[in-house]
Amino acid sequence: MNQSKPAHELLVTHLAKSFPTSDQPLPVLQDVSMELTAGDSVAIVGPSGSGKSTLLQILGTLDRPDTGTVTIDGTDPFSLDENSLASFRNQHIGFVFQDHHLLPQLSVLENVLVPALAVGKTSADQLSYAHELVEAVGLADRHSHLPSELSGGERERVAIARSLLMRPSLILADEPTGNLDRRTADTITELLIQLQQSSGAILITVTHSDSLAGAMQQRKELHDGQLV
Repeated sequence: MNQSKPAHELLVTHLAKSFPTSDQPLPVLQDVSMELTAGDSVAIVGPSGSGKSTLLQILGTLDRPDTGTVTIDGTDPFSLDENSLASFRNQHIGFVFQDHHLLPQLSVLENVLVPALAVGKTSADQLSYAHELVEAVGLADRHSHLPSELSGGERERVAIARSLLMRPSLILADEPTGNLDRRTADTITELLIQLQQSSGAILITVTHSDSLAGAMQQRKELHDGQLV
């Protein structure tokens, strides 16, 4: 699977985020900075409540930082209006969730095509690539099956394929193996890395799994709101 977009880059600079409380703002992220380029993979670990999900939400442009900047392929997504931001997110960021979030009424192939369907009619190239991705995740003989007819590991495979459809710059995975048994989790980890490497995307995963974290090129821990 060839990458059709320019080399990717993620630059995070002095990111900070707090949430209001009845007393005073609660700092969750403080001075978070990192730089990643095409093909890089990093695991972000830390105890529950350390800010991992908050960081992933900001990197996915689903939440805004209080201060600091995020630049993806030279663009600050938070400088865009809402419509442009939604389009940018769709084109540049792929998500893999712990609970996969497949649409139950759609087939495997249709679920993979959702990012394209969200912005209009799918192109012949996207349809061809979706078939290619379904085959790459080992579900070529299940392309017409509904999510209810798949195992947990198979549903996560569909989620991985879906995250790659738009050939994103950045793949964000939130506990992608959290609901799987060890053998299936190891298989999903290997598949995720293989497809990410072949696409040239940047991969960031938030996880409590030492096995998944150990498979990434880098491991960073969120401690007191800072990446160490």
